[in-house]
Amino acid sequence: MTQGPGEVVVTGVGLALPGADTPDALLRRTACPVTGPAAEPFDTAARIGRRGHRYKDRATRLALCAALDALRNARLIPSDGEEVTVPGDTVGVVASSNLGNLDTACLTAAAIAERSAVDLSPMSLPNASSNVIASWVAIRHGLRGPNLMLCNGATSGLDAVHWGAALVAAGRVRRAVVIGVETHNAVVEDLLGRPADELLDGAAALVVEGARWAEARGARATAALGPYERRAGLSGCVEALLPGGAAPGVWFTPERYAEGPAGARAGADGPAGAVPLPQSVPRYDVTSAVGRASGALGVLQCAAAIGWLARAEAGTDAETGAGQQAAGPEAGPAAGAGSGTGFGAGPGAAPGPVPVSVPASRQALITSGDDTADAVAGLLLRPTPDRCHPHPPRAPLSAMECSR
Repeated sequence: MTQGPGEVVVTGVGLALPGADTPDALLRRTACPVTGPAAEPFDTAARIGRRGHRYKDRATRLALCAALDALRNARLIPSDGEEVTVPGDTVGVVASSNLGNLDTACLTAAAIAERSAVDLSPMSLPNASSNVIASWVAIRHGLRGPNLMLCNGATSGLDAVHWGAALVAAGRVRRAVVIGVETHNAVVEDLLGRPADELLDGAAALVVEGARWAEARGARATAALGPYERRAGLSGCVEALLPGGAAPGVWFTPERYAEGPAGARAGADGPAGAVPLPQSVPRYDVTSAVGRASGALGVLQCAAAIGWLARAEAGTDAETGAGQQAAGPEAGPAAGAGSGTGFGAGPGAAPGPVPVSVPASRQALITSGDDTADAVAGLLLRPTPDRCHPHPPRAPLSAMECSR
């Protein structure tokens, strides 16, 4: 039987975004959104080559790019190869996309209605499957663990991170690739009623892994996953994650979250309500940098939060413009800009589920959805265990241990 994985950590991050190829770059773009002409679309051919493009839609190609980047960052794939260096059945895949292959599905249905199924290409038809993104990532890299595809609305990206971690914690796999991807096209623009320049065309990926397995292969973790909550409202979700009114070091807000000048939430998205965190907590909205992200949002937020944690370790957050909210007509005033208070273990240390060795002010709070959505998901991302306290010596892996 598989021994417990210990804490679940992030050992790899991959991005396929225009103008942001690292978590730090994504954080900078979020803090100071670029004005002027939009960046050129991400060139998937430069990363995955011709073979990666054959008979695949753009959302799948973007996901393949981000997954390859994350697997290489986690040292699970060599820089000159594509096959994982660990047993394939120890790696699972969880992908999130609400709209990724919507164009293929709609165009396929239209072709059948207008002509007949005989006119469809047998090579392109598999792209209409709802799980095509997760499946191609697994096929490309020989990942034989559980394979999941989530299409779960505003919370889908954070839900995917949670289910990837759940697979690891349950012993189904030792590690999982979690991918969030969306793209824009005529079908998506028509459905959402928004122009292409307001929508994400990109992907992010994480490798979540049991701390035990990461240590055994000498991998460096960049963050540790804290508790995850899914509630009907934003305030209830935040209170469950940070009981006792503790304030995190930073808040990655829901998409285009707006706050009134008096601290009450108001706007076209729903009724006014109490803001769940003090105005002194810096806010980031990653969609101000990359566009409305739908099912990819939670994974992108985690990637940006990893950039914030790295800066927190270096003590440079006060120099990055942290605390600026999203630009745009729905954004409220900046809160806590340049305060640099995200890393001190002040009075915000939370009781209960937050360890004493990781004060709340050193943690990143990530939320997706709002009080008008069906649900709100929240996750705490923490500094890696070795940055908080030394690990006790671990016994070597047993030859009798299950490969998973």
